[in-house]
Amino acid sequence: MAKHRSLSRRKTAPRSSQQGSTSRRLRRSAEIRERLFRSALELFALKGFANTTVEDITEAADVGKGTFFNYFPSKEHILLAFGEMQLAKLESAIAEARDTHISIEQFLRALPERMTQEPTRHPGIIRTILQAYLSTSAVRESMMDMQRRVHALHTQIIQMGQERGEIRADIPAAEMASVFRQTVFGTLLMWSLYGDASLTERMRTAMGVLWSGLAARNPADSASVVPLFTCGD
Repeated sequence: MAKHRSLSRRKTAPRSSQQGSTSRRLRRSAEIRERLFRSALELFALKGFANTTVEDITEAADVGKGTFFNYFPSKEHILLAFGEMQLAKLESAIAEARDTHISIEQFLRALPERMTQEPTRHPGIIRTILQAYLSTSAVRESMMDMQRRVHALHTQIIQMGQERGEIRADIPAAEMASVFRQTVFGTLLMWSLYGDASLTERMRTAMGVLWSGLAARNPADSASVVPLFTCGD
């Protein structure tokens, strides 16, 4: 019996060792991907997207050039990964708003600042993202698809505000979501041109003005308001 238990232990030990090795490889892989991602964003901010090469990125991340393509098919995919990261952040914020029942005004006022935390809070990164819309058709189409998903999420939060009676109901949620997104993008664009420390204040001012138009109003006031135009996606 003792001999049988000894053999059993010897059989299970390699499996545990193999699991530990796999776990280390996965952590190592995640670390390399994160290093490449962060290095690329830093270089995009400093040199611009067009002037940054894959070799620049791998040198900054201290990995071999061929390693890059194990994680990203091209440098354009860094931007797509960034977009997915922002989408995940937005989805998390909306889920949190549902769970905590924070007022929609507080949520919308705080959202731009939350979404522009590091590594986004750099004018060079914003310029790179905006320039991506003018890049190759493949990148542009992928970025536009992400924006459609962002618009759908923003529409959800506006609808939530309408259901709670916090946001006016006389204008479609999708239209107000478009105005919200355009306000954020416009503010980011202007800030990226100046590249100073004014982003937080610019966002607060923009959201304050925007909220005055989004907030629920008296039925008599709402009835007299007619949308002047419909914002596209």
